[in-house]
Amino acid sequence: MTSAMLVKQAVLLPGTGSDEVFVRSVFAGPLRALGVRVHTPAPPRGSDLVRGYLAELDSFAADAPGTVLVGGISLGAHLAAEWAVRNPDRCAGVLAALPAWIGPARHAPAAVAAGISADLVEREGLEAALAISTAEVEPWLAAELRRAWRRQGDGLIAGLRAAAAHPGPSSSDLAGLTVPVGIAACVDDPVHPAAVAWEWAAALPRATVRETTLATLGAERESLGRAVTAAWTDTLRHPRR
Repeated sequence: MTSAMLVKQAVLLPGTGSDEVFVRSVFAGPLRALGVRVHTPAPPRGSDLVRGYLAELDSFAADAPGTVLVGGISLGAHLAAEWAVRNPDRCAGVLAALPAWIGPARHAPAAVAAGISADLVEREGLEAALAISTAEVEPWLAAELRRAWRRQGDGLIAGLRAAAAHPGPSSSDLAGLTVPVGIAACVDDPVHPAAVAWEWAAALPRATVRETTLATLGAERESLGRAVTAAWTDTLRHPRR
């Protein structure tokens, strides 16, 4: 835990079609309890989504004293790991919530869902697409989608497609990532299968997985953040698996 206390700042990125409001609600409280300040950039617009997030990580780390934690949810976790592979000397660890795939997305459920959503918005318009997409989901998730999709406006379609096309870290990338990694999976989430979280952990030299549920996340956003930060601090206590 002493090593955790030396880390003072973290950058957290949201998932595809989500926003900084949600990722902050997940991580700010759990990281505040560790004395870590959280920076959550807003989604870059349209096709600049991936490049913009990686540039944000570069910019923040360049200005921050010491090393920083990086992480996020789904796509945000992928990009944080990608950045950490390239910048091991500036990275204190990775917080990976709900990783969605390894390497090329291919037929990963999250990538397929992003592509379907982009097509739906393009075909039906934003409000009609939201009505269709939220008709049979839990109220908390419907509220998150309505806020985040509307905020991204005419950049939403290109952003969804950019996210779906971007490869996740490969197994060999993860094998070379020596910083401690905390991973969280929701065992009842078909879009982000828990098996992917365990696949990440198997490839990583230093990683721990904690499991929770979407039902718990719906009731309390910080439950996911606590699972990830607990996994990270577990990894610090046990440097080698």
